[in-house]
Amino acid sequence: MSLLLTRRRAAAAVLTAALLVPLAACGNDDSGTAKDKDKDKGTAGDSGTASGAPQADLTVLAASSLTDVFKEAGAAYEKANPGTKVTFSFAGSQELAAQVKQGAPADALVTADTKTMDGLSGDTGKPTVIAKNRLVIATGEGNPEKVENLKDLADPKLKVVLAAPEVPVGRYSQQILDAQKIEVKPVSQEPNVRAVLSKVELGEADAGLVYKTDAATATDKVDAIEIPDAENAIASYPAATLKASKHGEAAAAFVAWLSTPEAQKILQGAGFQQP
Repeated sequence: MSLLLTRRRAAAAVLTAALLVPLAACGNDDSGTAKDKDKDKGTAGDSGTASGAPQADLTVLAASSLTDVFKEAGAAYEKANPGTKVTFSFAGSQELAAQVKQGAPADALVTADTKTMDGLSGDTGKPTVIAKNRLVIATGEGNPEKVENLKDLADPKLKVVLAAPEVPVGRYSQQILDAQKIEVKPVSQEPNVRAVLSKVELGEADAGLVYKTDAATATDKVDAIEIPDAENAIASYPAATLKASKHGEAAAAFVAWLSTPEAQKILQGAGFQQP
């Protein structure tokens, strides 16, 4: 009887031990999962995507001259990072700077000049130049007024439109005109480069100074007259995260991606020059 009781107790002990082993294993799995979640979580509630970049809905403030190419770039980035959405807000760089200073909710900023970006150093991370550009003279299709060079823009009979001097392209325009001692009296000064291009497209102006990449988006409506390098200006496009972003890591991942071969191929395919 005593022997039988002993055997029953031994069997019960073995059964209990067998049941405890998987429970202990489950406890270890829960601990590891929690650590993995903390590792992948990122900042401000971002979660990781298949490519490793934090997942988030991003708002990017970008210069008007990036309108077409960034739509393509944004689609490529979203495809490579499922679950991430990139929304762009396009305007003149000076308007974007005002939005940042007013606390507009956004995650990253790309301007058409370093001066505007430098003026926001307290609001941004360290900027990186992602592309460069040059100016051309945009005329109506077929160049009906036979504009050949910058000097022709001084003709008082010619209706010339420029961007306002506080706009990067307006500042670049004035810079190259001053360097050649050419005085131009524009019929209007526009808030961004797309507005200048539109005036020429609609026939409201005979000519205007725009970025080469903008003229390339309207080849069926305007002609682009090249400006020699010695008389031209180089526009640099810096990109930076915004310190007020609620998706810091995701914003940084997007800004970093703009310098990758994939993004550079898209930018240079649109006519932008390498940084």
